[in-house]
Amino acid sequence: MPSFRKLLDALLDARLPQIPVFEPDLNAKLQLCQQYGDFSLAYSTVVQADLRYFGDANGYIAFATKMGHTFALGDPVASAASKADYIARFVASANRPCFVQIGHETATILAGLGYRINQMGVDTTLSLDSHSFAGKRNETVRYSEKWLLKNRYRILECDGTIADADQVRQISTNWRNGRIVSRREMRFLNRPFVPELSSYMRRFLIIGPSGDAVAILDFDPIFRDGHVIGYTSVFKRKLTGTTPHAEVGLTKFAADRFREEGRALVTLGLSPLAALASSGFRESGIWRRFFERAYKSRHINERIFNLQGQAAFKRRFHGEELATYIAFKRGSPLEMLALLRLLKTL
Repeated sequence: MPSFRKLLDALLDARLPQIPVFEPDLNAKLQLCQQYGDFSLAYSTVVQADLRYFGDANGYIAFATKMGHTFALGDPVASAASKADYIARFVASANRPCFVQIGHETATILAGLGYRINQMGVDTTLSLDSHSFAGKRNETVRYSEKWLLKNRYRILECDGTIADADQVRQISTNWRNGRIVSRREMRFLNRPFVPELSSYMRRFLIIGPSGDAVAILDFDPIFRDGHVIGYTSVFKRKLTGTTPHAEVGLTKFAADRFREEGRALVTLGLSPLAALASSGFRESGIWRRFFERAYKSRHINERIFNLQGQAAFKRRFHGEELATYIAFKRGSPLEMLALLRLLKTL
């Protein structure tokens, strides 16, 4: 028998407008991403299951629906000259959709369409042509890598043959069992973990003194004009009891590898609700105060999601914190509840 929650979802979703849906295959999405996917979530819009698409052969907006609300994921994957057109047409078709984790350019376009824009956190970026792990402020980062090597751990890149999918899945399952909420995995802003590597992904491993893999760090590509210009961190997993130096050492090792290859940047992903400030646009003071309280909430950090821990980890690398935004016309409690359920945080 369907649950009440599913029945309510179906009732609310039945009221959604009929959005013209573009149905590109994986190769078509990947080709567009290779041309225009220069933001952290671009590759996720290609490979994440259960997303829908608005657009055409020249570009798209990825979106999902929940409880009668529509949520766009990130910026349009389209040329800079055409983004405003895709956004305007999607807004007209979708009846006040909410845009989640967008950049300043998309926020500016939406502000011109009457949207309120709030900051929703920061994405930490390491510009590899100028960023360095030298100096006193990065001493602890260097120490983590040295500690691992001194204690007979190995850090290396894996193409799927050093640790196979079953081994990687076991590490992920073990890691999830120790999370605050282990029965579900977040989605939408964080695509669900898969043990197999997709095209252009990169995986780094730590091999323990016993010879077994104990930690993994996966990266998605960031593209521009057909070339990989950098990577964004997507999955960090380790076995229970593995040294806390693992995540830091892996991140430094990977960033150094990308720098040697001539890549332009590494992004460490969203720190939700961290470093909130005025968006510079018309915004909701109510939601800004709510976001600020949520970030500071002991209950949320200990029982739902460790917001402060996420931000603290990424700040160790002293990158540039770039604001990300949420844009909405409704901004109702029901819309925010729908978003939290879409993210699987509730």
